[in-house]
Amino acid sequence: MINLYSDTQTRPVEEMRKVMARAEVGDEQRGEDPTVNALCERVATLLGKPAAMFLPSGTMCNAIGFRLHVRPGGDAVHLHPMSHPIVAEGGGPSALSGAVLAPVAGEGGMFTAGALEAALFPAADRYVPRSRLVSVEQTTNLAGGRVWPLDQMRAVLEVAARHRLRTHLDGARLLNAVVAVGVPAAEWARGFDTAWIDFTKGLGAPVGAVLAGSPELIEEAWRYKQMMGGALRQAGIVAAGCLWALDHHVDRLADDHANARILAEGLAELPAVSLDPDTVDTNIVVFGVVDAPTFCQRLEDEHGVLMGALGPDQVRAVTHHDVDTTGVHRATAAVKAVLHAG
Repeated sequence: MINLYSDTQTRPVEEMRKVMARAEVGDEQRGEDPTVNALCERVATLLGKPAAMFLPSGTMCNAIGFRLHVRPGGDAVHLHPMSHPIVAEGGGPSALSGAVLAPVAGEGGMFTAGALEAALFPAADRYVPRSRLVSVEQTTNLAGGRVWPLDQMRAVLEVAARHRLRTHLDGARLLNAVVAVGVPAAEWARGFDTAWIDFTKGLGAPVGAVLAGSPELIEEAWRYKQMMGGALRQAGIVAAGCLWALDHHVDRLADDHANARILAEGLAELPAVSLDPDTVDTNIVVFGVVDAPTFCQRLEDEHGVLMGALGPDQVRAVTHHDVDTTGVHRATAAVKAVLHAG
């Protein structure tokens, strides 16, 4: 099986497993796990924030991040229509925070400052939701792993600041952006009230994400972590894998990006595929074919290559450390065979 369904499919390597097995642990819920504490301190520094908190998943980072900023009862969150909280969190923002999700359209999963400005609800109008939070996804996910230009992100933050809105950075693949363009994580996170990174994507850890922000916000976040069942005990075992990933798997994200470009360029040569390789910034390749669900099923059944259908005519393939360049070439050949067979 060549599994390009997602970079969530990565498995911890043997060296990471050994570090996890011998991790020093304690009661995380009481702040007594030294490995979790070390991870939180390191990520807080990495993101340029004074405090941070370990969580089981990136989805919980978004859930708690939104709850910190949104007051139940009609507050609106402005975010791209293809962003994770809309398409992949089971309606959690509405159920857990009472949030109105107000999509802001834009190319490649990114919206402009002008589009955000136009989407905000009038502050003095009691008939509409109250604009409260702006959420940005870096890199974009289902829109194709695109990296927000720093000046575009800064302009969005300026609009948010002018309207006194809170801001949240969904950094599930933030370190992919760091590696792709060389802008430090703290620079991307600057100006956001909350930001987080995930360790279960390209970094290859089995569990974990870290949410960062001000000491006051993280103190309040602990209440919601407890409420949602996210408080842990001897979590140093999994936090150790995250620390190992920061030491060994960040720079190698460039390999995933290179393999994604190889895949994109190979697919773009096929007449039945719709794809511009220049839109592939990191490790996610989204391309068009006729009848994507059937195509993906045949690709898996006939060639052992796993990709994901995003709808009737879009497919997502994601490179990661469990698929090498040889596997990428095999996947390209399999796509060609399926399309050629008709």
